[in-house]
Amino acid sequence: MLGRGLIAAGTGSLPKWTLAGPPSYAPALTVSAPFVDAPSPPLTEREGQLARVPFFDGLTREALVLIAQATTEESHATGTKLFEYGDPGDKLFIILEGKVRISREVAGMGEEALAVLGPGEVFGEMSLLDESPRSADARVHERCRMLVITKEAFDELLYLYKELAYEVLWNCVRILSTRLRETNEKLTFLTTSGKF
Repeated sequence: MLGRGLIAAGTGSLPKWTLAGPPSYAPALTVSAPFVDAPSPPLTEREGQLARVPFFDGLTREALVLIAQATTEESHATGTKLFEYGDPGDKLFIILEGKVRISREVAGMGEEALAVLGPGEVFGEMSLLDESPRSADARVHERCRMLVITKEAFDELLYLYKELAYEVLWNCVRILSTRLRETNEKLTFLTTSGKF
């Protein structure tokens, strides 16, 4: 008997399953209820860590698996300089534990802290997207553990999986928009308080 079944849709993208009628020349795959209702295995520790990061908010399990495979873990002591203004951007960082200070050296004033980032926050993503040098310094504020994705691995993921690229880049736009809004508010405060 011919029936409706699940078939894989698309190529070069994340698996997407859709209901489709059988082709006229072949019977459709019949899927039994126990297979469809089988619970997914629990997320691995790294997939769970990624799922809690706003940068990857709303991604499917398959996407988290792909990203997890592209990450490595690093630990750094307090005071470690991760990168400095003008360095080539070759990594995206995801903080798991600890804090990182993002700052710039201002002539005549010294270091100006732009942000102190904590667990779940992402930094270094701008250089991966526009290939420009680092726009600030990043130094470990409190001993930290982080996941790192290199530019090479990031580019390969986005090239091979177009749906993943769309979702990740949309999340990136939201995060950068929020940061720009915060910077505007800070500049407004400095201007009105006469400290600018």
